Amino acid sequence: MRNAAFVGGTALDNVKGAESDDSTLVAGVAFLEDSDCALIMRFDTLTPVAGPYATSANAVRGIGGGGLPWVVEAGSGSLSRDGHLLVRIRGLVLASDPSVPPSLRGTNPFPAFRAVVSCLSVGQDGGAAVTNVSTGDFEATSGGNSDIDARVSLPKPCIAPIVLVTGPSGAESWLAITGR
Repeated sequence: MRNAAFVGGTALDNVKGAESDDSTLVAGVAFLEDSDCALIMRFDTLTPVAGPYATSANAVRGIGGGGLPWVVEAGSGSLSRDGHLLVRIRGLVLASDPSVPPSLRGTNPFPAFRAVVSCLSVGQDGGAAVTNVSTGDFEATSGGNSDIDARVSLPKPCIAPIVLVTGPSGAESWLAITGR
């Protein structure tokens, strides 16, 4: 069966190639469902880093905030049990805030974004652990638009997953996160 997200008539993914008429509409995105690739989560909002979370002092699952406040117009996506991750980001840019240099306000200074899936899991010692797995870099525009379509190796178990959008490799802080 085919597991895909369609945005404006364009398929963001075609994993297995077969056609299906079983679709679900979520926030303007149609998802074709496949019983072999059950969804762990789907989301239709991203919250930008701001306020007390903009610094590493209030890291989320070991990942510090982006240092400056950001804003985001829209974000949506899904994570399948097999690790297939789709994230659609629109308008993720630095905020018009006094802490942001005037020349950077309303822009995305990064050439690419990555997504990190963070799960609560079980460590090798049998104790509770946080496991973060990252995609590679996906091109981002100066207007903060990017489409991430990747497969990550999820830990077993993957409890309470969250998705964080970060800058490219080497920029290890988050800019937006699932939730409201």
